[in-house]
Amino acid sequence: MRVFLSYTAADKDFAKQLSSHLSRRGCDVWDPSDQLFTGDNWSLKIGEALKESKAMVVLLSPDSMKSESVRREIEYAIGDRNYAGRGFPVLVRPTEEIPWILRKFEILRANKNPAQISKRIASILGRVA
Repeated sequence: MRVFLSYTAADKDFAKQLSSHLSRRGCDVWDPSDQLFTGDNWSLKIGEALKESKAMVVLLSPDSMKSESVRREIEYAIGDRNYAGRGFPVLVRPTEEIPWILRKFEILRANKNPAQISKRIASILGRVA
């Protein structure tokens, strides 16, 4: 199952670790830092990836909550039936700016290591696939 990973550059290290663990658990992770290149139409490629994905992991931090791109990606996933039951907010760094709609989901805490978080996500995806 394709999993869209939404985050900002400030959270890239954690994103890379989590992406690696999810991949080892059989997820096809779409990570913008691996898929977007200079000269690409980023909006188009992100839009295509969102359409093709069936789950989203969004890393929550003060930086990501200020990002218009992350907020748009969240809005897309929340409104698309393909993502039903497959949204995974992960709190990487404390922030008070979590959108109200994400507060309805179980927010995973990054103080658990990426391997534990990926295990939880893969387990849920296995049940709803």
